[in-house]
Amino acid sequence: MNIIITGASKGIGFAIANAFAAAGHNLYLTSKTPADLANAAEAIQKAYPSIKVEFVHADLSIKEQVHCFSEWVLARTTPDVLVNNAGYFLPGQLQDEADGQLEAQLNANLFSAYHLTRDLLPAMMEAKKGHIFNICSIASLQAYPHGGSYSISKYALLGFSTNLRLELKDKGIKVTAVCPGATFTNSWKGSGVSEERIMEADDIAKMIYAATQLSPQAVVEDMVLRPQLGDL
Repeated sequence: MNIIITGASKGIGFAIANAFAAAGHNLYLTSKTPADLANAAEAIQKAYPSIKVEFVHADLSIKEQVHCFSEWVLARTTPDVLVNNAGYFLPGQLQDEADGQLEAQLNANLFSAYHLTRDLLPAMMEAKKGHIFNICSIASLQAYPHGGSYSISKYALLGFSTNLRLELKDKGIKVTAVCPGATFTNSWKGSGVSEERIMEADDIAKMIYAATQLSPQAVVEDMVLRPQLGDL
């Protein structure tokens, strides 16, 4: 299979890339930090030399760069799996967060997935197969203190996934909304929270890979993962 992963240079995206690489699938990766992306791709290629690992840097919060990435992908392959993982977290409260924070969070966390999916869908629909994973969040399901515009953007991403699932269910294309709780990535380093208290990025990656192994007539629509001891 040919796997497209955004936000692939570290954290959950990097773990997902490793999971598919370990199973022998070809990777087409992007993230907005060129050095981190190159290092990630090199590490995966070294670990799994028999697969193809291609990558290109793009900031998917910028619509024009989304289109450039889409063209790059389609010049190489038709996606079998698309993982919309690009995005980031800005804490805040709606009453006093910085002006423009909502727009920034929507561009990174929602519109990146919206525009990329729309660009790649015609090829997937022609092939009559594929699986789209949108990496949402527990913040897509429940408001929490200092979630602010981030939570709004993740609620919207879940809405996007729900509508996409409805539209594509008779087209042979699966859609899964993934809602992870606290997961140990670089953003948690230095927080004082123990690694044993929250999930590993590999936990999310394993579940996503498992969802691609079902029969064509079965789909995991929603995937919710939380730390065993509950949300923080």
